Amino acid sequence: MELSARRQPPTVRLRRLAAELRGLRTGAGLTREEVSEQTGINPATLYRIETAKVRPQRRTLMAMLDTYGVTDEDKRSELIALSRQAAQLGWLQAYESELPELYTTYISFEAEARSVRNYESLFIPGLLQTEGYAREVIKAGLPLATEDDIRARVEARLQRQESLRKKDPIRLWAILDEAVLLRQVGGGEIMAEQLQALVVSAAQPHITLQVIPFTSGAHAGMPGSFVVMDFPDPADPALVYIDSMAGDLFLEREADVRRFAMTFEHLQATALDPSSSIKAIEAQIHKIKEKGGAG
Repeated sequence: MELSARRQPPTVRLRRLAAELRGLRTGAGLTREEVSEQTGINPATLYRIETAKVRPQRRTLMAMLDTYGVTDEDKRSELIALSRQAAQLGWLQAYESELPELYTTYISFEAEARSVRNYESLFIPGLLQTEGYAREVIKAGLPLATEDDIRARVEARLQRQESLRKKDPIRLWAILDEAVLLRQVGGGEIMAEQLQALVVSAAQPHITLQVIPFTSGAHAGMPGSFVVMDFPDPADPALVYIDSMAGDLFLEREADVRRFAMTFEHLQATALDPSSSIKAIEAQIHKIKEKGGAG
């Protein structure tokens, strides 16, 4: 019994389906090897299903439910619907071969999030980057990338921002270290445009911006940037995402999520209030223009 060969980034619904199927198997007292013997599904394939690496075809899912003794029609229909809804974002398919696997995973989760809490120590958050700023940070971060690679990443980053413009937009709370404002990525003109875009974005009711000034001294965010994502359905636990030179990392253990959520609360208390933060951003725009960095 085979799966669709196409691997997809794990969406929120695919993650929930995987958790449900793991629970049903363990509840039935079966190992993956035993399920494989009874269904003909390869143990490696079962592992990939249970870790949200792939979405099972309908006949594969039905065989698993039969083996686990799931006879309740409402439960079966719920899981079948969950599998059907677990497909990735349509627009993301065009970039599958050009974007790293973990980045497409992040995009899939972000698109389904109810709220995103993002602390950044070095960059403007991706959801708020202008095209010019995005191009410069991507070029700098990937010095060996081709122009096509850069173009694909810029396009994907801008497409992500549709989550802020849809009918029921993501609620974004972004906290920036002051260093993010002072580093002139791409020069004065690009940076002034980017900072002005931040001011405009922060005027929207679903976006909150705060800045941690240098005068605050040492703070809880100094070890590095992170994102905490919450989802609309209580059945979907929150996720923490960390992007570093060592690689991308997703954390979903309750203790880890709670630790980063508390860190974010500390940063909220340390940062300037939203109104003062916008004034700090506008002051930096003024300094750039005074120096002749922007028209």
